[in-house]
Amino acid sequence: MPLRIAPSPPSPARSRAGFTLIELVAVMTILGIIAAVVALFMRDPVRAYIDTARRGELSDVADTALRRMARDIRVALPNSLRVTAASGIVYLELLQTKTGGRYRAQADNTGAGDILNFSAVDTTFDTLSPLSTVTGQTIVASDILVVHNLFALQTQPESNAYTYNQAGSSCTSATSFAPTCNTAAIPGPDTAGALANERHITFASRQFPLASPGSRFSVVSGPVTYVCPSTAGTDAKGNGTGTLTRISGYTITLAQPVPPVGTSGVLAANVTACDIQYSQQALTQNHGIVSMQLSITRGGETVSLYHEVHVSNVP
Repeated sequence: MPLRIAPSPPSPARSRAGFTLIELVAVMTILGIIAAVVALFMRDPVRAYIDTARRGELSDVADTALRRMARDIRVALPNSLRVTAASGIVYLELLQTKTGGRYRAQADNTGAGDILNFSAVDTTFDTLSPLSTVTGQTIVASDILVVHNLFALQTQPESNAYTYNQAGSSCTSATSFAPTCNTAAIPGPDTAGALANERHITFASRQFPLASPGSRFSVVSGPVTYVCPSTAGTDAKGNGTGTLTRISGYTITLAQPVPPVGTSGVLAANVTACDIQYSQQALTQNHGIVSMQLSITRGGETVSLYHEVHVSNVP
């Protein structure tokens, strides 16, 4: 038989063979190059996502603040808006209306119904419709009744609700009649009227100087002021340093307070610019436009929004 030579078994060294140091370094280098290329391609999309998210957040903050202001402006007492700029800050003040409607100017055909008397001192009247029962819109003690408001400036005290409780304008609780007094304190909630679907309102003794052409009345809870910096800087991190605030719970004064002292709440931080303009129709004064611009900066990124609110000033 032919002689067969059996193959030798693999050596232990060869069976334990792996990557050499040079191969490992080469693989790590290649992986590092691939990671750098991937990071280079991913950097701009990630940065764009972060910037977009920041812009969206800033836009939401600015939009929420402007809409909050617009809501107060729309329900403000007609002809109560006034804007003053002082020391780089813009102040918008208004008288906040809770509810309102039409007062009874004549009795019905049976002689029923309590009318609002403009020829003598009066203390009560019936409304021509129900009033709101929504929380925050119901009449309570310390609310203010206003009839036929036409002005908000200190230089026009007649038909100006800002004369409320002002001795210098002859408009205190001791005043029975004055051409500068179109307001009266309300001592408590309204009650049922003499007729169905009517309400009965009691107020401090007053003879209102002027009747409303549409027999309208308003119930005011008090003044509100928005304070915003016309210009503000940025800190070391690129964030705006100004704040837009809302102040309430202070006393009504004929001269606009700048700033008022009351309960303050922040509507927007990181403000770098804010402007409020109020334009009223010169001829009829029945309508006006409030223009608001707000800029917010965070991380060096700035978002600016512009908003307009149409105002009805029909007294």
